[in-house]
Amino acid sequence: MSYGTFLIKCHSQILDLTPDTLTVVVHSVKMPIGFGDIKRKGRTLANMVHLKTSIIEVRAEESCLGHALIIAIARLNNDPNYTSYRRENKIRPLVKELLDASGIHLKNGAGIPELIRFQEHLRRDFKIVVYAGLQCDSVMFQGQYESDRRINLLFDEVMKHYHVIANLTGAMAKRYVCEACNKGCDFGAIHVCDQRCSDCMASPRFVSAGIRIPCDLCNRHFRSRECFENHKKTQGKIKKSACDIRKCCVTCGA
Repeated sequence: MSYGTFLIKCHSQILDLTPDTLTVVVHSVKMPIGFGDIKRKGRTLANMVHLKTSIIEVRAEESCLGHALIIAIARLNNDPNYTSYRRENKIRPLVKELLDASGIHLKNGAGIPELIRFQEHLRRDFKIVVYAGLQCDSVMFQGQYESDRRINLLFDEVMKHYHVIANLTGAMAKRYVCEACNKGCDFGAIHVCDQRCSDCMASPRFVSAGIRIPCDLCNRHFRSRECFENHKKTQGKIKKSACDIRKCCVTCGA
């Protein structure tokens, strides 16, 4: 029971017991509440899309999937018109060109069949992954082509609308998101995944060549020359390689 409700009930009981008139004035004050971080509870996905800077809100009322793909591709290609596309400027001719080239019509909306056809059109140039929510495992669609250039989209089931995920860890509120098994954790170096190479952290893992190539810097061994070279490449925003973040102790072997 709120404080205001309590006063009103006391007022009605006092009036029954005394002949004098008693006036009770209740002031309802809403206490300010500050959010240091964006909370998901009680907020719709559309609200989260508008609030999170890690998600690019697609404003197009029609062919939102086509607009989302063009914006995502422009971002990955460092297109100088990327900012204009986000503001819905100069983008409509490109969306029409994409639809004509792929033979896809979005007049009746876009679902899994259209996503499959877009992925077949883009082939190995890009890999399309669509999330149906802001959880790491809420994958609605994942293209079968492997590519380092991954297009992460967000589908709002309520609004029937597609948006672009610019930063996957920011959107999912995780420090690390494994794109192989779709699980999040605090630190990628300690993440255990059966779909990712345990040596160089690549996905998919490299086929073993029947040899173990040693590295003098991290004191670990690798299953092939490709695996060895890959463990030296920088990954993600931290700009560190598997060689930097995974090392084997010379003394104890840990």
